Amino acid sequence: MTENILILSILAMGGLGVAFSLFLAIADRKLSVKEDPRVEAAMRILPGINCGACGLPSCHVFAERVVEGGVPVSGCLAGGEEVATGLAELLGVKVEKQERLIAVVLCKGGHAESLYTAEYYGEKTCEAAHITGGGKACIYGCLGYGDCVRACKFDAMAMNDNGLPVVFYDACIGCGKCAEACPRNIIEMHPESHKLFVYCKNRDKGAVARKVCKVACVACTLCVKDCDVEGGIEIIDNLAVVNYDKCKSSEAATKRCPTKCIFNDIERLNTKEAFYASQRKEAV
Repeated sequence: MTENILILSILAMGGLGVAFSLFLAIADRKLSVKEDPRVEAAMRILPGINCGACGLPSCHVFAERVVEGGVPVSGCLAGGEEVATGLAELLGVKVEKQERLIAVVLCKGGHAESLYTAEYYGEKTCEAAHITGGGKACIYGCLGYGDCVRACKFDAMAMNDNGLPVVFYDACIGCGKCAEACPRNIIEMHPESHKLFVYCKNRDKGAVARKVCKVACVACTLCVKDCDVEGGIEIIDNLAVVNYDKCKSSEAATKRCPTKCIFNDIERLNTKEAFYASQRKEAV
């Protein structure tokens, strides 16, 4: 009797298993959403590195969104023009030309230029040092621990011997990850048409700023007076600020700066090859 009950139980459980399996198979076929074949085609065009530079978690999500029309075909920063053109041809749309963005490190206060008032023994990250202030007297300047370099997934940055990050403009894709990683907001993303930059963020009065950093902006107003465009540069909170709506470039504005903190296109000379070549040369 017991054996019969056991056999019946096994058969009943087996029957239920088969029934549920058939139900799930039918439900899956009826309820499944078929993926647009263009998504797979888009994936073959995309670099597939899941870098997140587009602002989405993966290349597959980007492929889905671009097919739906939720993001532009030029949204893959890592793929550049080649990928944008391929996606445009696939989807039958025009490539929307967008000016390339590049990262600009707006600080020149490295080891040689900065005043140090303390020895920092904490965790060697900018995020940690920012909490206590690190060792530098300037509370606005680069902390020098390379959080931005570590955040860059494209080997487009490195720390130089002076404790400052260097951007390689031949490798930077403008993803903005370095800017997000900087706790002091020293790194900004700018279109290539912007040439004129004040490499300082110090908002202290001139005498104080000059004391903590040799290359700090002292709000002397000479760049304001010399700028080719009226209103192209203004002083805001003791700091010279470029008004890019009016002025994107001005060689004249850089001529009389007493601390040499304002440049016109000088930083664009940084390339990966030139940087590492100079490092090898110095090592020899």
